[in-house]
Parts: sequence; C-alpha cells; structure tokens
Amino acid sequence: MNGFHKTDEKSRTQSPFVHEVAALCVLAGKILLQNGAETFRVEDTMNRIARNFSIENAQSFVTPTGIIFSIENTDITKLVRISSRGTDFRKVTQVNSLSRQVAEGALGINEAYRQLKMIDSSTKTYAPWLQVLAAASASSCFLLMFLGKWQDLFPAFIAGGAGQAAAMYFHRLTKVKFFSEFISSIFVGLIALYSVKIGWGIDLNKIIIGAVMPLVPGVPITNAVRDLMAGDLVSGLSKFAESVLTAFAIGIGITFALALR
Repeated sequence: MNGFHKTDEKSRTQSPFVHEVAALCVLAGKILLQNGAETFRVEDTMNRIARNFSIENAQSFVTPTGIIFSIENTDITKLVRISSRGTDFRKVTQVNSLSRQVAEGALGINEAYRQLKMIDSSTKTYAPWLQVLAAASASSCFLLMFLGKWQDLFPAFIAGGAGQAAAMYFHRLTKVKFFSEFISSIFVGLIALYSVKIGWGIDLNKIIIGAVMPLVPGVPITNAVRDLMAGDLVSGLSKFAESVLTAFAIGIGITFALALR
C-alpha cells in the first residue's frame, strides 16, 4: 500500500496539470519583471498563483535578468532569461488583477494562461507624439518646480521634448544599453545651450535640469530601494547599479554638449 501511495503521488505531482501551472506562473512573473514590477512582487505573485492551484511547495528566485521557478518533489524547473526591461504599469496592474481573479476562483488555468498571453503580446501604448508632448510638458513643470524663470519655460519645453524623441528613436535603433540616454542628453544640452546663446533662455542650468528629468531612471531607483528593504540584495544592488550607470550616461551626455560651448 505504501509503495502504491508513493507511486500515485509521484504521478500526480508530475501530471500535465502541474506543468501547466508552472508555465502560468513563469509567464506571469516574466510579464511583471519586464514591465517594472519589484522583485518581491514578482516572486509573491508566482507563489500565490501556484498555491491557488493547490501547489504548496513552489519556489521562485528572481533577478533583474532571469527567473528560476521550481516545484519541489517534481522534475519541474523552469528558467526564463529577461533580456529587455521597461516600465508599463498597465501590464503590471493587469497581471495583479488576473492573480486576484485566480485567487477568487473566477479563472481556470486555461483561461488565465490565455489572458496572460494576450497581456504579454499587447503593444498598446500612447502615441509617440503624445509621449513627446508629455515629456516636454513635464520638463516645463520641473523647471518651475526648481524655481526657474518663466522666460526659460519654452526652451525647457523644446529641450525636454527633443530629448524624449531622441531617446525613443535611439532605443529602437540600438540594443546597446545607456546609448539612447547618452545621445538624448546631448540633444538636451545642445538645445539648452543654444537657446541661451540666442537669447531665448536665461538660466542654462535650470533649463537643463528641467529637461533631463523625464530621462532620469526614477522607477528603477525606487524599485532598487524597495528590493533592498525587502531583503532582495542581488536584485536591489543590480538595479541600483543600472540606475547609477543610466544617470552617469545622462551626465556624460550633458557634459559633452556643454564642452562645445
């Protein structure tokens, strides 16, 4: 009887259903990690989904560049490499909502996986012109927040919009990390510099500060601090290093532009 019980339990834990649950958990974690979620949120969501499908012994390990998910007492271990990351809180919110529906029993595994695939493949974003306009408007607001003069409002608007447009263009053009931030900050510095030279602007420093704010990696820095506070030291330090390098690229780009003065 004991041997029969062990054989039956082994076949149950290695059934196709368990593989489907593992695939569902990994896909949810992948979407969250690629779109700006914190490490502890990714791990917690994956483990909760597994528990809601009666799998209590799931383990997950998440870093900014990869996900490892395993279920004890089975041969299931999945590794997913994360090569690109961004910020899309719409997708993060959708995955969180789906996780809650799974917890409430409103979604079966097949429907949940189908919806996750739709979320993952969704390319719905704001139009590029609207993103540029939002960055330009934010730059003007940051200028006023840092006590800039009203005469510098228009140069900050133009520089911030041009920097965002350059960042979007070069991000699609190359996969080299930090290159788009470097080039876009050069655009910001040059526009700010020549707007002051021709008399459109007054305070060069305030124009530059306001215009580069949309490029500053605010979300990664915040996530790095939250991960460190949650005890995820590997993820926290790596995200912090990435944020510092991005800020460094922005600073070098501004310095290069000002050197042409």
